[in-house]
Amino acid sequence: MADDILDTRGGRALVSLVAAVAGLAGSYALTGYTPAFLVSPVERTLARAMPGEVVSLAITELGSVGQQLNLLAALSLTGAIVALAAWIAIAAGDAANDRLLPGVGTAVLTWGLAAALTGEFVLAAGPALAAAGVVALAQAFDAYGDGTPISSKRRRALSTVGVALGASVLGYSVGTRRTPAATAADAPSLSVSDAVREDIETKLALAEARSLDVDGLDSLVSETFYQVDINSIDPELDADDWSLSVTGAVEEETTLDYDELLSMGSRNQFSTLRCVGDSLNGKKMDTALWTGVPLGQLLDEAGVQSGCECVMLHAADDYFVEFPIEALRRGLLVYGMNGKLLPRGHGYPVRALVPGHWGEVNTKWVTEIEVLDKKADGYWERRGWEGTGPVKPIAKLHHSEVLDDGRRRLAGHAYAGLRGVSRVEVSTDGGESWADASLSEPLPSVDVDGAAEDAWRQWAYTYDPPSGGHTAVVRMVTADGTVQTDEETGPKPTGPSGWVSKEFS
Repeated sequence: MADDILDTRGGRALVSLVAAVAGLAGSYALTGYTPAFLVSPVERTLARAMPGEVVSLAITELGSVGQQLNLLAALSLTGAIVALAAWIAIAAGDAANDRLLPGVGTAVLTWGLAAALTGEFVLAAGPALAAAGVVALAQAFDAYGDGTPISSKRRRALSTVGVALGASVLGYSVGTRRTPAATAADAPSLSVSDAVREDIETKLALAEARSLDVDGLDSLVSETFYQVDINSIDPELDADDWSLSVTGAVEEETTLDYDELLSMGSRNQFSTLRCVGDSLNGKKMDTALWTGVPLGQLLDEAGVQSGCECVMLHAADDYFVEFPIEALRRGLLVYGMNGKLLPRGHGYPVRALVPGHWGEVNTKWVTEIEVLDKKADGYWERRGWEGTGPVKPIAKLHHSEVLDDGRRRLAGHAYAGLRGVSRVEVSTDGGESWADASLSEPLPSVDVDGAAEDAWRQWAYTYDPPSGGHTAVVRMVTADGTVQTDEETGPKPTGPSGWVSKEFS
């Protein structure tokens, strides 16, 4: 029957679609998950063009799923464009009765498209040859041409699909192996002097010893560290090509390369980062031991002459953020994380660390410090956020368990930026009465003898649960005795606040 067979139009559409899948796989096989991947510039354009209201909704309601949906949309759109190129080449070949034109035309059109989008002329061969190969294979099988019985066309078209999809799976596997590691666990060890290495190992050992013995609670040094970026595909930079410029309202603009940075005096510093777009009791808050160079000396060398006492940091992924210059003076240019080379997903080769401020200020892949004469909106401010101020104090409840003796144990982390954590209080009657939780010892300071000024602490509280249901509430008190506010706000525009509570039956 006519609607059960693969007609000529359907055959062309199928071959064009499979050519697009093969083209994307071919690009991925050569580039991996890097900006040279054909989908990357499309995803980046979609992210920039999305209205601020939509971006905010995606962050607050969808979290990382929103970014994954954007990537899926970019994959679909890029695939559709490659499929259209193949369709045009096939149609042109049929019109000219030229059996070479479909494959050649697909290669030329896809190559030009990939080169224009990524700026990578040589790597554009990956999607071009893969897509053209599918069309040529289909041409050889006569999957969409005339003169062959329909049943044979169907079998041959399906054979073409099978071969192309098999090659696509292989391309995906190769591309995955070629993609640089994004996590600290997979990064190579940091090449430092014996004295610096000893300091790193001492501090990490102290952090392990000071972590509370609560199974299921993240240790004081996070085993996995959250990632939030404006792109789904991170920049891939070469340290040999990296440089940082101090520009704008300064006496003398300066530039620093990677080797010069490594030759400067470094420090190993515990700091916690918290995402301004996280939910109140979310898990986008983590701690690491960062190795880097104090930023204040770079500013002093340049001679700051700011009229607004503010700066704009610029990054290789086109991110930019404005905040007070005094905050930057306390910061580091970081190239190491937990004794290892800074991973790609956390800003390799160099990122900024700005103690006490929301995570969005701690710019990854930083390339420029622009000292401003007057205030300007950063990337997120243009989208309705105002998260460049000091982080808000929070006590999070991330763990609960019933012990063998019937008591319940609650645990979590508390963080107050530069204000410090003096205690955590827990209520098991909905906030009517409060008791002090046990706190982990503070993480060590830069000189080891004191407490880290910008790091979280773990807390734990064990109690006899009342009969029936009850509500547990947690709050923290800063070092100066200020109780964390109970006013609950959402992430937008200045970050979440409030007391975390949980009901138990």
